[in-house]
Amino acid sequence: MLIIGNGRVITRDDANPFLENGAVLIEKELIKKVGKTEDLRKEYPDAEYIDAKGGVIMPGFINIHEHIYSAMARGLSIKGYNPNGFLDILDGMWWTIDRHLTLEQTKQSAMATYIDCIKSGVTTVFDHHASFGNIKDSLFAIEDAAKELGVRTCLCYEVSDRDGKDKMKEAVAENAAFIKHALADDSDMIAGMMGLHASFTLSDETLELCAANKPAEVGYHIHVAEGIEDLYDSLKKYGKRVIDRLMDLNVLGPKTLAAHCIYVNQHEMDVLKETDTMVVHNPESNMGNACGCPPTMEIMKHGVLTGLGTDGYTHDMIESYKVANILHKHHLCDANAAWGEVPTMLFKNNAIIANRYFKKPLGILKEGAAADVIIADYNPVTPMSAANCNSHILFGMNGNHVTTTVINGKVVMKDRILTVIDEEKAINNVRAEAEKLWNSINA
Repeated sequence: MLIIGNGRVITRDDANPFLENGAVLIEKELIKKVGKTEDLRKEYPDAEYIDAKGGVIMPGFINIHEHIYSAMARGLSIKGYNPNGFLDILDGMWWTIDRHLTLEQTKQSAMATYIDCIKSGVTTVFDHHASFGNIKDSLFAIEDAAKELGVRTCLCYEVSDRDGKDKMKEAVAENAAFIKHALADDSDMIAGMMGLHASFTLSDETLELCAANKPAEVGYHIHVAEGIEDLYDSLKKYGKRVIDRLMDLNVLGPKTLAAHCIYVNQHEMDVLKETDTMVVHNPESNMGNACGCPPTMEIMKHGVLTGLGTDGYTHDMIESYKVANILHKHHLCDANAAWGEVPTMLFKNNAIIANRYFKKPLGILKEGAAADVIIADYNPVTPMSAANCNSHILFGMNGNHVTTTVINGKVVMKDRILTVIDEEKAINNVRAEAEKLWNSINA
């Protein structure tokens, strides 16, 4: 058994939301009890003890939309790259990277991403992968990294027509093989989805092939109306908006995750709600790519289950929390916007979304929940309570405050030191593969 104690405990459990000098008792992969530190230590004197030293103990963060393959883009300068719009960014940067990735570079990208996740307190990741230079076994390479580092993860491959029919069919096959593998895995640490790029790179024929190869137990993970180009393409080719097209092709539903949803109207929001389709907001990516600000506040008013992701721009969910908070205030010229919506996305909805693919309750500290627990080195100078803890996280913390990360009952980082791998050696391996990738791109 393991006790994590002597901290302010944010549980996300409405029945017991906040404890001063609280503690969490972990037995194997589950949380057994949450209570006062002195009580749990007295009741379980032989349990291993981790001292939070007055910091904040809370559930691990969940990232609902990530691109692991973007890990090696930091600092990369591609010859001739000078984008004038979103399509130029896709083809000139991201598709260029994914066409050059080897299987080893895919794995090392995953190592880099999962290390950053652990160090910023992210314990569950929904990834959307592309490596059109090497498709087969790419999801399994990522899984290898996830298992080595102990991160709970849901994977898919980005099916697209952009590199021809053979590559498309290979991508569908990779999804199908990994989904079958994940469904047979009883660890509750691995899940699979059918990945799709976006409507404008997917023909009806391709989407029908995906449907024929997708088990009923899973849904799709797809970019939706991220750029205005996606909407224009759908209107021009099919005479309908993106959400309507996806609805007609049975892509939507309670197991489907629609990323971005920037160019959607009120009718499309109604369709998302009626189909119980999940949406994920990625504020930094939308701003960085100059795609626009999605109507996220309106989407949530329609009752659409909406979560928060990073899109690979960062792995720090607190950073995304901060950016989303100011983005919508700025966009709507409303100082009251996003106060409630964004923390709902991050702390409540992300867990609901994740639990459509994982069995153990996530994002909460209570008996029977997954033992995904983090400690943040944060000692507030103002009173902290259940009523204001979100504001403390928003204005007082960032991912670098995380000192200890426990995933599925396993301590994977303690006092900022990874316990499952040699971090220095791992980073050196990543750096070596990144250099090879850059040389290949700019050859």
